[in-house]
Amino acid sequence: MKNISVVILGFVVLLSCNQAPVEQANLKEVKIEKQIEPSNTLEIKDIHIDFEKDKAGQLPEDWSQAFTGRGDATEWKVVKDKRNHVLAQLSSNNPNYHFNVVVYDKLNLENVGMSVRLKAVAGKMDQGGGFVWRYKDANNYYVVRANPLEDNVVLYKVIDGKRTDLPVLGKGRTYGVDVPKLGNDWFELLVTVSGDLFTVYLDGKKLFQVKDQSISGVGNIGFWTKADAVTYFDDLRVHRSL
Repeated sequence: MKNISVVILGFVVLLSCNQAPVEQANLKEVKIEKQIEPSNTLEIKDIHIDFEKDKAGQLPEDWSQAFTGRGDATEWKVVKDKRNHVLAQLSSNNPNYHFNVVVYDKLNLENVGMSVRLKAVAGKMDQGGGFVWRYKDANNYYVVRANPLEDNVVLYKVIDGKRTDLPVLGKGRTYGVDVPKLGNDWFELLVTVSGDLFTVYLDGKKLFQVKDQSISGVGNIGFWTKADAVTYFDDLRVHRSL
């Protein structure tokens, strides 16, 4: 079993009504009254998924896989990484404009904070991966990804199957931000989603923010890779509300 404490620079989502936790069925009624700069003390703790109880060689229960773009396959399975179980994208023969997606069916959210550890295992065209949120279907969602081949982190919207990178607050269309060499070891990616404001962190450090209103309402969360990227994901932590 893992014993991993994930402390982040954090986030605050201010909900309407009396700020009590909001059940999934009522999430469409949540309204953002104002944005608050994240604190640096909040720990993501509502949900922790480490795949240890999931059977190796199978897609975990309550997860669904899909893909955007060209090609004809995606392959998400639980595998062993030393003594740990991890969720892996294993398909390595996909074309360049092919996006592998796996989503957690049990969560349907609009505002969320989530972190995951990921490791780039292989890929000639692309490596690494990241999160999707407000996932409506295989052609409509947000995604942020970290790529060890390019050593950058970029946030996109995918609408009707077309992927578009979004401008960074204060910098414009920079194609995300460059980061120190990621390599092929584990690193941690975190995103907080509050209304139209998305904040991205890498290994506990705030990287950038994006504002966008293209996709609203609730949707699934999940993981994403591109083309032939073989990537391991582990220790998903989700905070749904305060």
